[in-house]
Formats: sequence, structure tokens, C-alpha cells
Amino acid sequence: MSATAPLAPPGGSPAPRLLPWPIIALALVLAKGANAREATPPEQLAGDIAAHDPSTIARCGSNYWVFSTGRGILSQHSTNLHQWTSGPRVFPHAPNWTTNMVPGFRGHFWAPDVIRSGSTWLLFYSVSSWGSQTSVIGLATNATLNPVEPGFGWKDCGPVIKSDPSLDFNAIDPSALRDGQGRLWLAFGSYWGGLRVVELDPATGRRLDESAPLTAVAWKPAIEAACLSEHDGFFYLMMNWGRCCQGVASTYNIRVGRSREPTGPFLDREGVDLREGGGTLLLGSEGQRIGPGHAGILRDQGAEWLSYHYYDGGWFGVGTLGLRRLSWSQDGWPEL
Repeated sequence: MSATAPLAPPGGSPAPRLLPWPIIALALVLAKGANAREATPPEQLAGDIAAHDPSTIARCGSNYWVFSTGRGILSQHSTNLHQWTSGPRVFPHAPNWTTNMVPGFRGHFWAPDVIRSGSTWLLFYSVSSWGSQTSVIGLATNATLNPVEPGFGWKDCGPVIKSDPSLDFNAIDPSALRDGQGRLWLAFGSYWGGLRVVELDPATGRRLDESAPLTAVAWKPAIEAACLSEHDGFFYLMMNWGRCCQGVASTYNIRVGRSREPTGPFLDREGVDLREGGGTLLLGSEGQRIGPGHAGILRDQGAEWLSYHYYDGGWFGVGTLGLRRLSWSQDGWPEL
């Protein structure tokens, strides 16, 4: 029996009465307006926009800055969020400790994140090698992000969190959040045991309590790229499912859950715990914008923006900076 063929009562039934087409069309329009919203299109960016694993976009003075995966940690800046120019690398030479602690490391830093704490900029970054659990999240600090301002200069502060094959997590992909109470949190993780959250000291960027547990907040066989944020009484955890780094064959997509506490439990829109594989889809592949990942949220001048990278199907699958306006549903979920 066809799933779309209704059963007729014994003896058959008269032909159904059909509504006029204008009434049907009006009903469809009203239903669409009640149950769905049209997503806003992505912003059109130009200039030096090749970027993989971008940090949260940060505003320093009249410039916006974003940092991304690359040798020495790459940087780009913009005065209007649309036209981007390459800036200096954070590290002209990798700190000596990086190759001592991670023997397979060759100076290609991954997935940085940047946040201002007091008068200091904190830049967290990943030191690892492909497919390895021997990893470290490091920290560098600066008084300003603008290289022409007095006091500019990155100071490396060494490792913050490390992992090895004896542990059930991987110390890469940091995401920093300063909450409404002034407390500093770091979400991180990739594959293995999923994502973790730990509290940091806002004055130093280091763990507030070295003996405190690294709280598990999300798990999936292929999960990474946490983004921890706060909005209207909830903490939101965005993350990537799927695989990166395969150009147009990448399967990254951005998922989200929320909690009343920065350490969870985080639930998706259907009430499924992120530790049990929950995660509401926020952004997937769209046309030639393939495999979006490494979300960040910028709040600036009354507007909110979601930054991310995608693999550009019209540009040989190159990792590319993306930006979209972010809004919130009536029941408090992020929307694009």
C-alpha cells in the first residue's frame, strides 16, 4: 500500500471536494510564515579571506582581527568586517617548548581563539600533529592586537592544558568565554572523549584550580571545534560534527545545545544531552559553501555575527572566512 494513498471505506466513497487553488496557496504561505523563517544570506567578504579554523573575531580600536590555523598563527584585519587584509604572524619562530612537548609538531599551529580579559588580550592556540592525542593548548598575551600601537608584542606564556594517549580527551581547539560574572571559561576537545570545559583565572589565563576536573560536555564519534557563548541566561555550546580538511569532500556542520551553567548539562532543542549525541543543526553546507566549521560569535554595535570557515567549491575547496548575521528565536535559540 502506498504511504500516500488513503484507505476508502467499504463500498467506496464519493470523489473528495477540492478547495480552490487560491485558498490552498494562501494556506501554504501562512503555514510557512508560522513554522519557518528564511535564513539571511552570508555576507560577501573580499580581500585576504583564506582562513581555516578562525578564532572569534575581536575588535581592537577601529580594527577587527581574526586569527587562524597556519605557520606561526595567521592573522587578518578589517575596518568594516567585509574587506580583509593579512596581518603579521603571532610567532616568527615556534617557542622551544612546543617541539619538546609535542615531538611531531612542525610549527603549524591550529585553531586559535582570542579574548580580552581586563587590559590584556589572551590568545589560546593548539600544538599537535595529525591524528595524535599528544597535544597542548598554549597561551600568548598582548596589550593590543594592533601592531602599530605602542606596547604591541606577543608574549608566549607556555602550555595551559595538555593531553596524551593515557587520557580520554585531546587538548586542541580552544574556545574562551568571559561570562557575565567575570569568570573565564575554556571549552576544547576533538574526537576521543569529546568536548571539555574548565575554568581559568581571568588574571593569568591559566587554570584556576589545577586539581579541578575537566568537565565533559559533549560527545560524538567525530566532534570538535567548540564555541562557548552566553545569551540571556543560557550558555550555548556550538560544535562541529563530521570531518574537516578534505576540501569539498569535508562533512563539517555546526551544531548547538544550551545549558543554564557553563559546565552543562547542555541539551539540544529536542532535549537530548550533548553527551549522548545531541546537537541541533545550526549551519550545514550550502551550495558552494561546503563544510562550515569553527564558529565564533562577535557582538558589536548592537549586532551579532557568526563567523566560521567553509570550503569554497568555487575556489578549489580552499578554507575561507565566512560571516553571517546571528539572531535569536523567541524561545532563545540561535538562528541565521
